[in-house]
Amino acid sequence: MFTNVLINIFINKFVCVFLLSKNKKKVKEDSLENEESTNILTCKFVFDGADKKIGESLAVDNDILIIKSGKKYLGVPIKHIEIREKILIVKGLIELDKAEKMGEKWQQASLKEMDFCEKKE
Repeated sequence: MFTNVLINIFINKFVCVFLLSKNKKKVKEDSLENEESTNILTCKFVFDGADKKIGESLAVDNDILIIKSGKKYLGVPIKHIEIREKILIVKGLIELDKAEKMGEKWQQASLKEMDFCEKKE
């Protein structure tokens, strides 16, 4: 009886460890995919459909590409971005006021994050 209890405990622990390690591997793979897609989309010049330069891509925030355009930051959904060799093209028209709001929201969040990190040090 005591042996059966020990075997059950061992099996339960083994199953839990196995399932948790499998989940960690999936999370690691997902984060690698996100990192790779971020690297593909950042540090590239961004143009509109008429080949007019909009700015340079800086970051990816969830499904929004952050573009530095002059002194402003713009946020454009990634689904509207097309990759062409070493540049990015925005498909369709940009709703400038929405793009500016998304860009400013990202900028404010980034500044708060930087302030938080500086206070920790």
